[in-house]
Amino acid sequence: MPAENVFFLPVKDFCQRNVVTCSPDQRLVEAAEIMREKNISSVVVCDGSAPIGILTDRDLRNKVIARGLDPQSLIVHSIMNAPLIVVREEDFLFEALYRMTHHNIHRVGVVDRTGKLTGIITNSDILRLQSRSPQQVMRDIEHAQDVDELKKLHRQVQELVVHLLGTGVATRDLVRTIAHLNDRLLIRLIALTREQSFPDLTDRFAFLVLGSEGRGEQTLTTDQDNAIVYADDLPPADIARLEKFSQILIDNLISIGVPPCPGGIMAKNEAWRRSLQSWTKVLDRWMGSATPENILNGSMFFDLRTLHGDESFERALKEQVAENLQRNDGFLARTAANVQRFKPPLGLFGRIKVETEGDYIGMLDVKKAGIFAITEGIKVLALEAGIFTGGTRERMHALQDAKVLGRKLVADLEASFDFLVSLRLRGQVSALKAGRDPINYIALTQLNRMETGRLRLALQEVKAFQEILGTHFQTTLFR
Repeated sequence: MPAENVFFLPVKDFCQRNVVTCSPDQRLVEAAEIMREKNISSVVVCDGSAPIGILTDRDLRNKVIARGLDPQSLIVHSIMNAPLIVVREEDFLFEALYRMTHHNIHRVGVVDRTGKLTGIITNSDILRLQSRSPQQVMRDIEHAQDVDELKKLHRQVQELVVHLLGTGVATRDLVRTIAHLNDRLLIRLIALTREQSFPDLTDRFAFLVLGSEGRGEQTLTTDQDNAIVYADDLPPADIARLEKFSQILIDNLISIGVPPCPGGIMAKNEAWRRSLQSWTKVLDRWMGSATPENILNGSMFFDLRTLHGDESFERALKEQVAENLQRNDGFLARTAANVQRFKPPLGLFGRIKVETEGDYIGMLDVKKAGIFAITEGIKVLALEAGIFTGGTRERMHALQDAKVLGRKLVADLEASFDFLVSLRLRGQVSALKAGRDPINYIALTQLNRMETGRLRLALQEVKAFQEILGTHFQTTLFR
């Protein structure tokens, strides 16, 4: 988000709500004692609920001490600044900053429509907001010196997403930002791990990210999916060091807040840390027998992307996938049939079906409802067309260029995908704000009629796309 967009956010979302106040007829020494106890530099003076002035430590210094006055004989009203400069909760931040600049002050009060004091905002608050940018977080990641710093920065990434979601940033840009920052966190963690514990580690390997991370489509619930590939002639001593490195790296990644993969798809596990030749044999086995497990593993692996190390291994593995697809044309068809199993939850007359039991009654799993079918369906078509790079949107447009998908279909699918991802992010942010772990569910009661209508259209688009997949790959043969 451009830094200037910060100034078009409402004051109510960023002002300090716990404002310390005093009355105008209160003894000055009592107000000063409150400031000392609270370790604050000002108190707002209120007549009832209406703010009428402000008392600052500067007033105490310049109006009392410098003049040699006896503070015991004074009341707040005699030296406070009045009237208090205020902004309304609905005003933009630039209005608050303008009033500070115009009146040469450092803070303004915040009032509701009735004039009641509801908060205060300072120039320091606004400066901190300007620092809450992807660029600043990126710089902080680059300069992090240990795992504890990266843990704090991982939380800052989540806080940044919560902040950006309410600023009008396009969903695709927000997802790209999340993915890029998560990449930088992991890259920095790898660098620190190598520098501090494995300076002798071989360079003849690649650390791969898979699945949504490989596509650059992470959201706030994304766990880790990664693997390692290394040279076939790597000496046993180097392989042992690589094993130890991967275990410490993944444990550190978990400690900074990135959840482990429930299915164990992590480089610390031997099954996901192999030589190039061993990975070639695994791909042959997966794609030679399209069992549900092999389809799942293969689909995850096909999104591989090198995050660190020798990129030639990635190219070799993708060439192996291409060769296998030519020999095993039924693998993609069975994968497409698997995509069709995730039917959009639409009932009679387009009614959206939600969970009726368990922890998520009345809620919808947005990923299972439509996101999975789009990402996996597009991936299958892309693999058939020889497209092995990019995320879902890039693959859609590459398929359009290749005349596999029509322009209108791509436009409708992309709009549906963006809307579903935006709902997923919205539900995750809502959970974070409530102090819960982010999830893929959203309550339909959180949507207005327009949003519910858009959701219904998106799910109908997913259903139509699945039918296209079925016709294209003749999936009825596998039922």
